[in-house]
Amino acid sequence: MNTISALEIKRRGISVVDKQIESGPVHVIKNNRPQYVVMTEDRYQNLMEEMNEAWELRIKASLEEAVSGQVRRGTADDLIREIFSAD
Repeated sequence: MNTISALEIKRRGISVVDKQIESGPVHVIKNNRPQYVVMTEDRYQNLMEEMNEAWELRIKASLEEAVSGQVRRGTADDLIREIFSAD
């Protein structure tokens, strides 16, 4: 994991990240804890695309479950009664 302190960036400028970012995202440490992640725009766009694709797949799976009848409607009270009556 590439790390750099926020203080180091403050002293030397953001260009200090340029060399590290070549080998992957850079975690910025502030108050001895990771606070930020700096990555290339390409990596960010890829992450966003992957996230959107995963979201679409989850929605499609949920719709397929609903269409196939694997989903039931009810209240939270109904669910609790069902769980406790199964014992």
